[in-house]
Amino acid sequence: MSDILERRTLRDGDTIFREGEQGSTAFVVQGGEIVITKLIDGEDTELATIGAGGIFGEMALIDEAPRMATAKVKGGATIVTITKAMYQEKLKKSDPFIRALLRILVETVRRR
Repeated sequence: MSDILERRTLRDGDTIFREGEQGSTAFVVQGGEIVITKLIDGEDTELATIGAGGIFGEMALIDEAPRMATAKVKGGATIVTITKAMYQEKLKKSDPFIRALLRILVETVRRR
């Protein structure tokens, strides 16, 4: 597993991904903060701030839809990348019911 994980140290203001981009990775915050924003009525609206131990971008592991928001570093951060390959390898070993449930949950969240 450690050969798939990548640790990145980022600076204040760095963009990790942008709303509308295709994604295939999720991220765990090891230190610092990540601000999640979405363009609403022409303005960047802050949806959440993710701190140490938090995860973001996880929906890209489950489906092929574009990113729903933008993720930027606030004040510097260290993140760990979780690849789609790693996720799929772990998911193969799980119960088929759990796999189906995850897909349904993601579809529901994306429609909101």
